[in-house]
Amino acid sequence: MSPPPHGRTRRVDLVRLREKLPAHVAEVLRQYERHLALERDLSTHTVRAYVGDAVALLGHVAGNIPENADVEHIDLTNLRSWLAAQRTTGASRTTLARRAAAARSFTAWAHRTGHLASDPGPRLAAPRPHRTLPSVLRQDQAKDVMSAVSSGASQGDPVALRDQAVVELLYATGIRVAELCGLDLDDVDYSLRVIRVLGKGGRERSAPFGVPAECAVRRWVDEGRNALVAPDSPPALFLGARGGRLNQRAVRALVHEVVAEVPEAPDIGPHGLRHSAATHLLEGGADLRTVQELLGHATLATTQLYTHVTVERLKAIHDRTHPRS
Repeated sequence: MSPPPHGRTRRVDLVRLREKLPAHVAEVLRQYERHLALERDLSTHTVRAYVGDAVALLGHVAGNIPENADVEHIDLTNLRSWLAAQRTTGASRTTLARRAAAARSFTAWAHRTGHLASDPGPRLAAPRPHRTLPSVLRQDQAKDVMSAVSSGASQGDPVALRDQAVVELLYATGIRVAELCGLDLDDVDYSLRVIRVLGKGGRERSAPFGVPAECAVRRWVDEGRNALVAPDSPPALFLGARGGRLNQRAVRALVHEVVAEVPEAPDIGPHGLRHSAATHLLEGGADLRTVQELLGHATLATTQLYTHVTVERLKAIHDRTHPRS
């Protein structure tokens, strides 16, 4: 009983499937969910995805009779057939790689906690995901984006002041949109020009920013923020129009809108500004370890993606300009 691989339909089907699983299997899943959330300190989204993949795997093992599902029936054969079934429904290599990782996580935990006699996960091979190079702004385009977002702020409009501070800070620090929306007023140290960021897995780090971002943030806090404050406003650095904490959807819409004002700039959102910041740091001579720390990457392998971006851009320039390219 394999649910459809994508979208809202899959999530609904997984909820229904989980409700049909035997009580002892449901209890195992609850224990696994607590392990992911409390011991591994994964985000709510990641926990939901990992548990959903475990549910889908158990449903596949049980065939068309969810009541027959049992963790102890998981073996290498049905792990492989589970992935193969998803490939036939159009799941991408990236999706298959992620779900294989989720399956290995579940079987390792199940074996460690005595729910599975042996762990078949290490023998499960999955296709390597394609590493697509992210779209990034050129440095001149980034400058034009900052100029575009400053035009409204020059009139002193509170929302425009906030928007300028948001875009400047995203590009200056390379932080994630969720990290930006989670910032509070006391997370900003103007004397050192750093912000305290709570990243993935609860890891805290400091991210430096430059003078333009400092000026934009100071002006927003001093001249614009009070206009949006409501009696029940949180101590958030950035507020929405109704006085609540600025949400990620609004930030994404803002970035897409302002980048669209720059001719020939790729259509990017906040994560594109993060990619651009990392790429420009490397182009400016920063080393990988420093960029890894600044971005809050858990492994250097994630940061190394940006070296490919810079190499591809060098190759493109060479092909366009060298007489014997």
